[in-house]
Amino acid sequence: MYLQAFYRASSTMSTIAQNLATVTDHINSALEAHRTHDNRARLVAVSKTKPAEDVEAAYAAGHRHFGENYVNELVEKSLQLQHLPDIRWHFIGNLQKKNCSKLTTCRNLAVVETVDSEKVARALNNGWLRNGDTDDELDVFIQVNTSREEQKSGCMPESVVSLARFILDECSGLRLRGVMTIGQFGYDWSQGDNPDFMELLRCRDVLLKDLELEKLEISMGMSEDYAEAIRMGSTNVRVGSKIFGARDYPNKKLEF
Repeated sequence: MYLQAFYRASSTMSTIAQNLATVTDHINSALEAHRTHDNRARLVAVSKTKPAEDVEAAYAAGHRHFGENYVNELVEKSLQLQHLPDIRWHFIGNLQKKNCSKLTTCRNLAVVETVDSEKVARALNNGWLRNGDTDDELDVFIQVNTSREEQKSGCMPESVVSLARFILDECSGLRLRGVMTIGQFGYDWSQGDNPDFMELLRCRDVLLKDLELEKLEISMGMSEDYAEAIRMGSTNVRVGSKIFGARDYPNKKLEF
């Protein structure tokens, strides 16, 4: 039985490492083909619902940036994996004000990509100043509901400037790093560039101009469209199933 468990673990590690290499190759190919942008794109390996052992396997393969959607799951995994010194956690799920304080207890929390209101920004700022495991500012992205779908989180495009100004002026513990969107699921790329991605790029450009900022990152693109997102200028892609395999949602409502 122990040998079987060992071989299963070894097989899982090998598969995850191979998947990571494949996705990284695709990212590099997309960057190589479209040199008009930064020519850099960060891969966030989305490990939601997956065991800590899978994250450790990806870490052993050289990966460092991981994304989680659920606050409790992220905090638990961060404690289980706190022995990995340079792991960098991204929170990419819907964030409510009541959960901000607990989120900031996450070990090695690097980025929160889903700030979508002043109340969330304020609660996150207060939590980080109180609980953060570093004196540095916490990087945040503003999540924009570019598709204007009621079931999706994110601020409306017309509210991006005011929310960004609030973060810059009122949240000393936060550093505005960029903007993020999920975008329409199942978009038909034969119809042209994804309009949700185009809208996020427009929001970024408005922020740069109106707030006189030098640079902001773009977080868009997931497992099915990360190469296209990079072609359009994404600097941060969130890929899960292509790395860790299909997810299991036992007794849990599906989320992004």
